[in-house]
Amino acid sequence: MALPRFAVVDLETSGLDARRHRMLQVAMVTVDESGTVHDQWETFVKLKWPLGRVGPTDIHGITRSMLRGAPGLRDVLDEFSERLGDSLFVAHNARFDGEFLARAARHRGSPPHLASALERRLCTLRMSRRLDPDRELSHRLGDVCRRYDVTLDRPHEALADAQATAALLPHLIRAHSVADLDDLAPFMDRPGETATRANARSRQS
Repeated sequence: MALPRFAVVDLETSGLDARRHRMLQVAMVTVDESGTVHDQWETFVKLKWPLGRVGPTDIHGITRSMLRGAPGLRDVLDEFSERLGDSLFVAHNARFDGEFLARAARHRGSPPHLASALERRLCTLRMSRRLDPDRELSHRLGDVCRRYDVTLDRPHEALADAQATAALLPHLIRAHSVADLDDLAPFMDRPGETATRANARSRQS
C-alpha cells in the first residue's frame, strides 16, 4: 500500500497528564514522504475561566492573556479533524499528543472520523529509537534535529516543533527503507494507553 500524506502534529499543554491537563496550542503540518509541505496550521485553545491554568509558562511561553481570544476546544477539534482528513497522524511521541487529542475528542463529542483517525499514530520518537538499539544517543526532538541538520529555532512552540518533526520524517523514512504503509507498522503507537507523566517524559528522551 502506497504511503499516505502525513499530518505532523505538536501540542503545548498545561501539564503532562492527559487526564488532568489541557491543550493550550495545537499545530499541524501536512507533508508527503519527500517532506513537501501541503498545509500548515496553528492555533491557541481557549481555556475555561477562571479555572483554566496554563502550567509551566517558563517552558512553553504561553500566558493566560494569549488564550483569551482563542477559539474554544470544540471549534479547534472540528478544524483539526477537517485538516487531518485522510492523512496519517504523526508526532514525536505520538502517544502523548494522540492521547490528549483523543481524550478531548471523547469528551467534546467530536466527529466520529477524528476518533478513528487518532487510532493510527506514527511515532517519530519510535522511529529514531529503532535506529539506536543500544540507546547510546539522545532522542529528544532537538537532539534528533541536530543529527539530521534540521532547524528547530523555537523549541516548545507548537508550529516550530511540528515543522521540525515534519522535516525529520523523510530522513527517518529513508533510514528505515520504508516503501509502503505496511513498513510503518513497527513505529505505530498503540492507542488506549493513558499519557501519564512517565510517558510524557519519554517525549523528549
